[in-house]
Amino acid sequence: MAHDTRLLRKETVAERTMAFHFERPEGFHFRAGQRVLLSLLEASEYDGYGIARTFTLASAPHDPELMIVTRMRDTAFKRTLGSAPGSLRLRIEGPSGELTLHREAERPAIFLAGGIGVTPFLSIIRDAIHAGLRHQIRLFYSNRRPEDAPFLGELRMLAAANRGFHFIPTMTDAASSQLPWSGEQGAIGESLLRRHVEGMTRPIYYLAGPPGMVLGMQNLLERTGVAEQDVRDEQFYGYR
Repeated sequence: MAHDTRLLRKETVAERTMAFHFERPEGFHFRAGQRVLLSLLEASEYDGYGIARTFTLASAPHDPELMIVTRMRDTAFKRTLGSAPGSLRLRIEGPSGELTLHREAERPAIFLAGGIGVTPFLSIIRDAIHAGLRHQIRLFYSNRRPEDAPFLGELRMLAAANRGFHFIPTMTDAASSQLPWSGEQGAIGESLLRRHVEGMTRPIYYLAGPPGMVLGMQNLLERTGVAEQDVRDEQFYGYR
């Protein structure tokens, strides 16, 4: 189903990364973790990549506004969105996607996110906390540097305030950061997972991020004996 919406405001949430907040159309409903197709109704310029993009909603279903988060690239769509006034009109189609939290609360949820792939998990975590769900949730979040990690501070605060949510961020190039980092370093690997997941009963794994990262995590989980039916994934293509 298609709805018209308008841009309300925007903010920078990491280096080269912005969050955009939109008016929530009347009657628009979605499940945490789902995505939408956004199309410009007032494009100021065009290129070969088109005037529409698919985005996962980073906002939770109970939020009054819709929020998407994107890496900014030098394309007509991103330039229009980044420079637009608050009155920019867009069309929203959806929602779609099945990267949503399982219903069996006795089974832990293990989220493996790379970069902007954190957006569906942010929505799910916010929703689970708001709804008082009993799921045990662990989020492993890989970025190059703290400067590149959207919502790092918010996720830390959510973990500190909620016993059911554990947050494990890791940086692959912390040495090049201008910010101090004393947490985990390196890519998400078998040792890191074992330290934080060992002993958990029948967890379900969720993967989201660039295709290479998702493929690497699929291979890792296969090597460690995780059944295919216990892995759900979403790949983020292009970022244009």
